[in-house]
Amino acid sequence: MTEKTRYQAPALKKGLEIIELLAAASEPLIMSDISAALGRSVSEIFRMLQVLEEHGYIARAEDGYRLTNRLFALGMSQPPVRDLASTALPVMQELARKAGQSCHLGVASGAEMVVIIAIEAPGLSGFAVRVGYRRPLHRSNSGRILLAFQPPESRAAMLEDVRNAGGEFDAGELSARLDAAVAAGGANSPSPMLTGITDLSAPILVGDVARAALTMPYVDGSANRATMAACSDHVREAARIIGAALSPIVAAPTRRREKEEKDA
Repeated sequence: MTEKTRYQAPALKKGLEIIELLAAASEPLIMSDISAALGRSVSEIFRMLQVLEEHGYIARAEDGYRLTNRLFALGMSQPPVRDLASTALPVMQELARKAGQSCHLGVASGAEMVVIIAIEAPGLSGFAVRVGYRRPLHRSNSGRILLAFQPPESRAAMLEDVRNAGGEFDAGELSARLDAAVAAGGANSPSPMLTGITDLSAPILVGDVARAALTMPYVDGSANRATMAACSDHVREAARIIGAALSPIVAAPTRRREKEEKDA
């Protein structure tokens, strides 16, 4: 008996299948659609839906079932993510104020980039990406930043996840694009979703590895507080500040060694 099949938890498996199905769906699903998609009886699905709803993982509306933000909130409560969020938030708020533009923070989640913090542009109008927004890693500027600033083996593993999830890309073209982002310390790219918006992105580096990507969807206009070039610089400086604040343990030994060498 292999380790993979040694332990079985059918009820847990059904619940996870429902959560994963709803997470991948672009709109709410009714019970019969969930039953058909998972190849399980309506009675099985009904019981699981009731339990998941009671525990707040899903919500029911007239058009069907959808995921709540409970799983997201649980993930955000973990110390590494909580530290990232608490460190980045004030810097991002100042960035939005200074630039007059919105900004958001994305992290890798499997084959996708997911937004975990979003700061709206100051004023009465502007464009902002919502928290929880997802996009394949290779199809967003934030995602490509997360891919670019990784050790070779990690980048290869992440790209394999993208392929396994059905993502198609030209390996040579993408590799050249990622390497160019590393050489430039970030990347600016037209939004893949909306015309007139340019995504200005930079990595949050901890130990030379991208822990997150900071992006400003720059909206051009006569009332802008800063040019695109200036905003790109602001984004990269904000990313540097966040990364430095997350790396005290890395920086401290270096300072101690420098002091020891000087004293010697």
